[in-house]
Amino acid sequence: MIPFFQELLGYGDFSDYFAEESSTLSLRWEEGRIESITRSDDSGAGLRYLNGAETRFAHADLNQPVSGKGSVENESKLIRLKNSLISGLSPKPCGASRGVISKTHNIRQSPTTVALEKKIALLERAYKAANTGPHIRQINVNYGEKIKNIFYLNSLGESYREERVYSVFSLTVVTARARDTQTAYESLGGLVGFELFEGDRVERLAAEVCKRAHLKLDAPQAPVGEMPVVIASSAGGTLIHEAIGHSLEADAVLEGTSPSYVGKIGTRVAHPKLTVYDDPTVPGARGSFHFDDEGTPSEPTRLIENGVLKTYLYDRLSAGKAGRNSNGHGRRESYAHRPIPRMSNTFVAPGPDDPADILRDFKNGLLVTKMGGGQVNTANGDFVFEVEEGFQVKNGIRTMVRGATLLGNGPKTLLEIDKVGSDHGWAIGTCGKEGQGVPVSDALPTVHIKKMVVGGQ
Repeated sequence: MIPFFQELLGYGDFSDYFAEESSTLSLRWEEGRIESITRSDDSGAGLRYLNGAETRFAHADLNQPVSGKGSVENESKLIRLKNSLISGLSPKPCGASRGVISKTHNIRQSPTTVALEKKIALLERAYKAANTGPHIRQINVNYGEKIKNIFYLNSLGESYREERVYSVFSLTVVTARARDTQTAYESLGGLVGFELFEGDRVERLAAEVCKRAHLKLDAPQAPVGEMPVVIASSAGGTLIHEAIGHSLEADAVLEGTSPSYVGKIGTRVAHPKLTVYDDPTVPGARGSFHFDDEGTPSEPTRLIENGVLKTYLYDRLSAGKAGRNSNGHGRRESYAHRPIPRMSNTFVAPGPDDPADILRDFKNGLLVTKMGGGQVNTANGDFVFEVEEGFQVKNGIRTMVRGATLLGNGPKTLLEIDKVGSDHGWAIGTCGKEGQGVPVSDALPTVHIKKMVVGGQ
């Protein structure tokens, strides 16, 4: 570790330096034309000192932070930042430098090599594919790319560089007939380059969204009450993300705001068919990374195995409080934020049941084929989800319905899942917590839930 950074980091029990350069491009197509083109660049660094249970953190805008300390101006800013934080902290020698580990991801076509005109043409293709029904009121198409270059080092002598390239696409179709207005939405993305859009992928997605928005106009309101529910793998894993993921983040457990899982390691918390992972090593998944944002190498974390709770999601601070090692889930939105325990790619492992059998044997209840957004109260595990696409099943006959929501309690719902399919379906999102948003993905096989509360509009 070079002397300059030793001078910055040699205080408290543990300290680290997180520097980042990012470049973002967002395109929005609306009303048959490009509505906005937004470019932004940002660079800066955050300094953090941990001393017992205390965290001291501050950040500053910098020029060229990933290349090290950079200019004399940067050096002066960082020294001032350090001096604002270290009052009362004891000096502590830094560990010997272990060298900088550099990592990239398998990006076949960097978005930066693709002309802006081609990206605009992508949105126009999607718009034309979606603009085919008789009741179109509005079509919004969005494209986004973000390239992040990170440089990290800490007082243990650990250091890494990592480039992360994100691509995302979303489309919303609004249909209307008389006073009835319906909306359909879909997105795709990942830690991936412009190869995400090869072939006619966006056209097929746009056609599906357009069809769904029209079908909703003729769909009756969803039934209301407690009933069996099947969530198909095509719905994505929002259920597992909200129903249990947040509740297993170690800060919530240690602070007592997730009481359902306090002291439950080694006990059964779900049906024996359920095994749940959080895995930031999934290639190309939106929530993946080689190192978390405080230098811990990523690894798959088995949260639940055959229904038994195995561990929580730890960052360095929560792991230290629990007398454990971090399992690589300290994440931050940017250099301007401190790391906290977060999910990455959270999923239920494929199970022993044939998904075709689950669907064939489901005679009455609600079939969910696309999930919308959701939220959870970690204090009691209660959640609510929107259903983007769902079907009432009555005597084996499926009828599309609209306006459905799923309400329940995470710990109870995990015990109500009694069939787990051998398939798998992913969804993407940006997860919010304590004012920070981080990219995530989640997945679920086809599952049968013995009973859930279905709400309407």
